[in-house]
Amino acid sequence: MASEEVTPQAAFARFVRRAIDDARAERGWTVTELATHTGIGRSTVFRWLAGDWHDYPELAKVRSFCAALGLPVAAAFRALGLPDTGPVPRGRDDGPVEADVRVILQHLADPTVPVEEKHHIRDLLRYLAQRPIRRIG
Repeated sequence: MASEEVTPQAAFARFVRRAIDDARAERGWTVTELATHTGIGRSTVFRWLAGDWHDYPELAKVRSFCAALGLPVAAAFRALGLPDTGPVPRGRDDGPVEADVRVILQHLADPTVPVEEKHHIRDLLRYLAQRPIRRIG
């Protein structure tokens, strides 16, 4: 039935709502703080929440929003009804590392994963990113 079909506006609004709720729970951010950290204007955030758009959101803004919140852009693209695989520059195939990163990103985007677990994952990633690299040999 056509009435049960979920529009890209509604799906993306749900994605944004979850992201805002997670940012509030994990980081204590208000919508104003979220807008500041993501570089997206408050009015844009509210339009996304309301599904109040006819042309797709600017993909650069969607990417910025996702990057600031540690969310996979592919999840936002899926919500928008866009292909998951856009023109992403790729280096060499890292095999298992890429697979591990993909699993971590999926975990962070999964709405069924508890906020506390996502918080622990992000803390561990920040810790690992700040550690000095020790070269062997």
